[in-house]
Amino acid sequence: MPAVIFIAPFNLPATMRFVHAVASLPNVRLGLISQEPLDRIAPEVRRRLAAFERVADALDVGHLEGAVKTVGHRLGGVDRLLGTLEQLQVQLGQLRDRLGIEGMGEEVSRNFRDKARMKDVLQRAGVPCARHRRITSAGEGWAFALDVGYPLILKPPDAAAAKGTFRVTDAETLHHALSALRPSPERPAVAEEFVTGRERSFETVTIQGKPVWFSSTLYDPPPLHVLENPWIQWTVMMPREEETEDTRLARPHALAALQALGMGTGLSHMEWFRRDRPGGPPVAISEVGARPPGAQIVSLNSYAHDVDFYERWARLVVLDQWDSPVRKYAAGVAFFRGQGKSRPGARVVALHGLNEAQRDLGSLVVDVKLPQIGQPRADSYDGEGYAILRHPDTEVVARALRRLISTVRVELG
Repeated sequence: MPAVIFIAPFNLPATMRFVHAVASLPNVRLGLISQEPLDRIAPEVRRRLAAFERVADALDVGHLEGAVKTVGHRLGGVDRLLGTLEQLQVQLGQLRDRLGIEGMGEEVSRNFRDKARMKDVLQRAGVPCARHRRITSAGEGWAFALDVGYPLILKPPDAAAAKGTFRVTDAETLHHALSALRPSPERPAVAEEFVTGRERSFETVTIQGKPVWFSSTLYDPPPLHVLENPWIQWTVMMPREEETEDTRLARPHALAALQALGMGTGLSHMEWFRRDRPGGPPVAISEVGARPPGAQIVSLNSYAHDVDFYERWARLVVLDQWDSPVRKYAAGVAFFRGQGKSRPGARVVALHGLNEAQRDLGSLVVDVKLPQIGQPRADSYDGEGYAILRHPDTEVVARALRRLISTVRVELG
């Protein structure tokens, strides 16, 4: 009977779906560590827990080490230590190393978390990625701009979901980005060549380093463009076709990247570009995460394959088991993002186009979270709500997603 500890710093719906999946596995003793009080955990998860420990800071390895020891003692040992939050991956590696728990250790986790280190590893392995440099001063940032030219990207080395990322187009925006990031030896930044093209994701299941399954999605538009334009509603689509020109281009580079970075057992998430610059390589790897993807991609897999992908993930990371599903549908998600005043304290004041969207597209919708009147403006690029659609025909889903984001409008005030 495996003993598993899941660290879920915050009671986020996405995180708790993974916790629930592990809790639902038969013959598994589950312990949960969180900053949240136990009474805020959903009852269906609470009643399946064998142990629980609350900590003051669930991103601090010092707080977590004592909690893991305490929960591990209650469970009679620890076979797996899990967590899906990107900002937690290095701490999980440190804890596994310190406490002798099987799984990805600190050095490998830093390959995925530190974006400058990641690209150094990829470059040495011959994996195509943007030119880059770790910078520890404003002067190094100016020197990189002189070498590479504009546009370029500046971001923290541990950036996630494009947060804290700056697109630099000239000397003025470079000055602004360097002033915001203030790179230093203690807190470096990453400067990268700005890659243009169509952005995609590539997900891979590996067991002890061996790839056993993959899938791919299409972003429209790229996430950085979404962050720079708060009014844009965007989509992520998974074609019904498992083998496409995109997957044929990306797969060899994705597998080489995972091998170079040291991926063991799990579901990884790679973001990459089909470059549109003539004469250059057709693929550029942007980032690779050693954890499940966000942007509802796990749910898209559930609907596209007609299986519970969260349960599949749980069996993978706890039991090293994987059964490759058959894809039956194309699936896509449209993210509804508020338009209008983006001042502090802005809230949803109206929803437009819902009746028209329901009339024309309602038969395709399999999951929806509509923005609510009075809801605060979201601070993430996922926006205030979403709708997931599916259909056996990829083009039907593609057209429906475009129609949906042009019909539904979330008004802020």
